[in-house]
Amino acid sequence: MMRFQCSQLVFDRIDPLVQPGVLPGTHMHQIVGGNAFNVTMTPVAFDPAAAASCTTCDYSEDFSNYWTANLYYRAKNGTFARVKQMVNLGLSGKEGVTVYYIPPYDGKTKVTAFPKGFRMLAGDAGLRSKTGMQKQICHRCFSNMKQDPFGGAPCTGDDTVDLPKKQCGGGIRSTITFPTCWDGKNVDSPNHKDHVAYPSSGTFESTGPCPASHPVRLPQLMYEVMWDTTPFNTKELWPTDGTQPFVYSMGDGTGFGQHGDYVFGWKDGVLQKALDARCSGNACTTLKTQKAAVSTACAKRQAVREPFEGWLGSLPGDQTLTLM
Repeated sequence: MMRFQCSQLVFDRIDPLVQPGVLPGTHMHQIVGGNAFNVTMTPVAFDPAAAASCTTCDYSEDFSNYWTANLYYRAKNGTFARVKQMVNLGLSGKEGVTVYYIPPYDGKTKVTAFPKGFRMLAGDAGLRSKTGMQKQICHRCFSNMKQDPFGGAPCTGDDTVDLPKKQCGGGIRSTITFPTCWDGKNVDSPNHKDHVAYPSSGTFESTGPCPASHPVRLPQLMYEVMWDTTPFNTKELWPTDGTQPFVYSMGDGTGFGQHGDYVFGWKDGVLQKALDARCSGNACTTLKTQKAAVSTACAKRQAVREPFEGWLGSLPGDQTLTLM
């Protein structure tokens, strides 16, 4: 499976998938990938691979954009501090997201790369309960800093769909896993979900059959975000009522609203070539790669100029809080 680092590109309150052309958007995201990211990114007509001049990802021909919500710590006095991200084990870079493209483990099932113009959304930023959640969005509470990135499939064991309600000695990993079946026709849909589907049976990374409505097998796209919550692991900094102090940037203190957005932007044919070669990790002789010093030099200025670091009196966009 391909597992690689995409370092931070920009923190910005725009969302060209859910709120195209809206400036500012409702809540702030962390964005990684190609520097062509902008508030519009007109469906089909806009090709990130043609428009971008650099990418924050290890694979230098991947100009896709991957984005998720930010996590903040809410202090007892009501101020907020952004929780930084750790680079996952075995990778190098600056904050950001670990990206996976995973073919079925049987090594036989044909996998089709996402086509040009493809985009999709996993999760729902508006959820504040488990009801209606998509599959395979969860949190893992690491007991110490010796996290094992291969310590069991995501969303198994003690993983929770909501934010952990205890202090995590090694931080919190958020995992977002996208559907792996496509209708073979539409590169997007009005809700950015209906053109894709999960297998009709089976579990994580399975070769369960795709539904007849979505017969084309895609690689499993997955994000891991490693939140460094350890600076806030003291009794004095935690609520006394049994709740936890972390909140996503859309005002979600439950964790149920965690979500991920994807806009495909690989150079023509490159991802299919990687899948056919069964490339693994963040280096493959079939693909071009770049050093962390190059990827982290790729950056973009905020479209919505506002503070996101330091102690803030409110979340960017002044979100209404739902705490848990």
